[in-house]
Amino acid sequence: MSAHHDTSKSGFEVPIGPLHVALEEPMYFKLDVEGDTIRDIDIVAGHLHRGIEQIATNRNFFQCMVLTERLCSLCSNSHPSTYCMALEDIAGITLPPRAAYIRVVTEEIKRIASNLINVGLLAHLVGFDTLFMQLMEIRETVQDLKEVLYGNRMNLGANVVGGVRVDFDAEKIAFLRRRLDEVEPKLRTIFKFLQQDPSIARRTRGVGVLTHEAAVAHAVVGPMARASGVQNDVRVTAPYFAFPELELQSHLGTDGDVYTRASIRFNEVLTAIDLIRQCVAKLPDTPLSLGYMPTIPAGEAVARTEAPRGELLYYLRTDGSDKPERLKWRVPSYPNWEALRVMLRGSNIADAAIVICSIDPCIACTER
Repeated sequence: MSAHHDTSKSGFEVPIGPLHVALEEPMYFKLDVEGDTIRDIDIVAGHLHRGIEQIATNRNFFQCMVLTERLCSLCSNSHPSTYCMALEDIAGITLPPRAAYIRVVTEEIKRIASNLINVGLLAHLVGFDTLFMQLMEIRETVQDLKEVLYGNRMNLGANVVGGVRVDFDAEKIAFLRRRLDEVEPKLRTIFKFLQQDPSIARRTRGVGVLTHEAAVAHAVVGPMARASGVQNDVRVTAPYFAFPELELQSHLGTDGDVYTRASIRFNEVLTAIDLIRQCVAKLPDTPLSLGYMPTIPAGEAVARTEAPRGELLYYLRTDGSDKPERLKWRVPSYPNWEALRVMLRGSNIADAAIVICSIDPCIACTER
């Protein structure tokens, strides 16, 4: 991070990015700083635009399954599963119960891995690298679990139109339960430490505040919204897959600061572990999928799921051919970016990277 003096106004312009330690992906922030205080922020996107919405119209429905999973890495399963929901709605396909439960397991395993890396990055940015490494070690256990269940650590390829590709036998379920039993007590110990450590509190409590009113005005979604007291979890408000048959604990905060956002994400990791246990205990004995590639008629549909960062919305229009006429998505990071203006204005320049990290930005999703 470097600064130069701007003679046209009092203060400085401080550029962050496009490459910066706080950013997994390239994004350019221009901060107007007076002394140590941020007065305004300008966000410049476009470094990672790949034109995927256009590419999708040149692929058939089944090729788009592979394409949508590569929008981003941390929430990669949410994209094909939401895309499948839209296709299944247009085709009038009812998901087999076993597939509905396995889709929930897949979603929640990805949520654990995604949330842990964000909380870990926060620990790194406040200078607590020991905690960062402990969280990454636990996340590695989850990554190994994904590799055993699905054959891959990031892009799981779990979905097909009308069901899932991967089944869980007794051996896999036993392995899954052992791994969850192994990581849960470690996570609870770390979470208790996070709640009590004064050095973390100094850097995160009261920092980057987004009030309830500002959260509503900016239409933020996911843990960001819930940390400001806005209940908008799609799993609760419009349950899908097997969620209607599961007990889901929803987490809300009121302070809307960096600490509360991290706490919400950590609590949702523990809830995800509980949801996975419920799913494997109730797993119905039904087919995994239709067993054939269905014909997709002309129509249009909107599908919504709760990705790790919040509500993911897919719009799909078909014309009776084997390709989408239009495929569009609104990712959770998209509405969350603008709230940074509120959260950073008046903050200390030293807190900029921490506040940006606290929205858990997915730049690849946003720019597509």
